[in-house]
Amino acid sequence: MIPNGGPVARQFGRLAALAVLTELTAESVLCLPIGSHEQHGPHLPLNTDTVIAEQFTRLLIERYGEQHDLWALPAVPYGLSLEHAWSPGTVSLRIASFMSLLEAVVTEYLRATPARRLLIVNGHGGNRGILEPALYELERTHALSACVIHPTSLSPGLAASRTAPEVHAGIRETAMMLELAPDDVHLHRLPADFTASGSDVQRLVMERGTT
Repeated sequence: MIPNGGPVARQFGRLAALAVLTELTAESVLCLPIGSHEQHGPHLPLNTDTVIAEQFTRLLIERYGEQHDLWALPAVPYGLSLEHAWSPGTVSLRIASFMSLLEAVVTEYLRATPARRLLIVNGHGGNRGILEPALYELERTHALSACVIHPTSLSPGLAASRTAPEVHAGIRETAMMLELAPDDVHLHRLPADFTASGSDVQRLVMERGTT
């Protein structure tokens, strides 16, 4: 057996091939982070949603991996981001390609392992609408148990005040990235006269203000 070594011991990609058959069972839970590559204002990186999904998965496995036999899969770094297609750097899948990719990835893991439980950790709000029906379809097609969690919806304590409405790349995501990947957060790129007012957040984020 692999020693109790925290998340390193439970990263699927770090297993040797034959260890897959001895370490995983039908009760094992495959944890698939899904994010995006899209603009997150002038101060956050394109892979913000992917970082959040990956790091939440890591923390989840650190805490509950042994108890629930959780295994971290490599992240899917692309999602449905056409609402940000106006911005340089945004890379978006179409719905059909997203579904095709998800189906292909899940099918391969079910073929390659004995696991029959799937947890999708979704870091991108634009993926939410399609993931619920997608999971029903995957469950019916492959006879597996599947669910999805959305880390950014699990942090009510980071909700913005009434004067700074919580929006894309707003206070909540910025706070999470300051904790998870502080070297990639560039608060100095915000305008010098920036204040956390509703109008500034609206202009900088909702109105595509990257100038």
